[in-house]
Amino acid sequence: MASVTLKNVKKIYPYIAEDKKKKKKGEEGPEKKVNLQITKQGVVAVQEFNLEIQDKEFIVLVGPSGCGKSTTLRMIAGLEDITEGELYIGDRLMNDVAPKDRDIAMVFQNYALYPHMSVYDNMGFSLKLKKMPKQEIDRKVREAAEILDITEYLKRKPRNLSGGQRQRVAIGRAIVRDPQVMLMDEPLSNLDAKLRNQMRAELIKLRQKIDTTFIYVTHDQTEAMTLGDRIVVMKDGFIQQIGTPQEVFSHPYNLFVAGFIGTPQMNFFEDARLVRNGDEYAVELKGLTVKLAEARQAILRAGQVEPQPITLGVRPEHIMLSEEGVKAQVDVHELMGSSVHLHLTVDGQDVVAIVSTMNMSSDDVTELISGREICFSFDGFNCHLFDKETGTNLA
Repeated sequence: MASVTLKNVKKIYPYIAEDKKKKKKGEEGPEKKVNLQITKQGVVAVQEFNLEIQDKEFIVLVGPSGCGKSTTLRMIAGLEDITEGELYIGDRLMNDVAPKDRDIAMVFQNYALYPHMSVYDNMGFSLKLKKMPKQEIDRKVREAAEILDITEYLKRKPRNLSGGQRQRVAIGRAIVRDPQVMLMDEPLSNLDAKLRNQMRAELIKLRQKIDTTFIYVTHDQTEAMTLGDRIVVMKDGFIQQIGTPQEVFSHPYNLFVAGFIGTPQMNFFEDARLVRNGDEYAVELKGLTVKLAEARQAILRAGQVEPQPITLGVRPEHIMLSEEGVKAQVDVHELMGSSVHLHLTVDGQDVVAIVSTMNMSSDDVTELISGREICFSFDGFNCHLFDKETGTNLA
């Protein structure tokens, strides 16, 4: 087992501009929007990536498509060259080491199983290439199969397995090698919702059974929150925030992280204001004034933050119905059993609130979702204050 360290790692792909085609008069081609930085060297897919992964840690790289997370994983695997920076596995510099010599194993999104081989042969193939004794191969394959609960499928071909079973085989093929580092590139994205939930639980159990370092890539923030010891949130090749799931959820560094982590998405109010009376800070929103919690007050005082217009963020589960406060109209409701998701309109803006129905009668629920006007507020601890210009969290 080993730690993984990335120091100022950058990936640049050659940029070849397409020749401008002659256009007929009045004809215009589609406009292309590129978020990644284009330099004289090429397209920068990963920017100054710095990360220290501890031995046996489970790290999740998460972000939207095209943010550079899979490229980063492929550089660790040796499937992509590192343009700049250094990669260490343990104490060994790996920039120029061939993939087969890095003592890593990778699980791909599309399983990548050999269709003509049985499950047993798929799992033992890499060991066979190493000319490991047959008895040792048999022991390792059967141990892995037992861990993953696929012993009864060892004689089957991949085509006779479900998606979840194929994914277990792909994981089994990786763990028989006892790798220092296990790399997983969106391994659950091809499964349906029910199977994804089951496989997430299986991965948590697997992590407890095998001692290795995991680096996991996903665009699904639910997977990131449930699997990772720490999460690395990425956007446009840059790291936005590194932290535990709870840190990233409770203290997002900026507007992007706040909007990306959490389902439903955090509500943002652009017309809020941070005010100060002596040493006390409060937030004003549409006539409602909320005093901030002491923890946030201390951060603002330490930073000598001045009163200013802000973007206020409040998660749906932290919105509270009240007798007085911000007025809103109920447009749509979604009954979720123990809670109801209310889609509200506030001065033309869409706002989502999650209200528990555990202590409500059916009549109360009916009245709540009837489309009437309601009021809501929020507390001074579960709100987030974002700088209008930079988007960073002020407290």
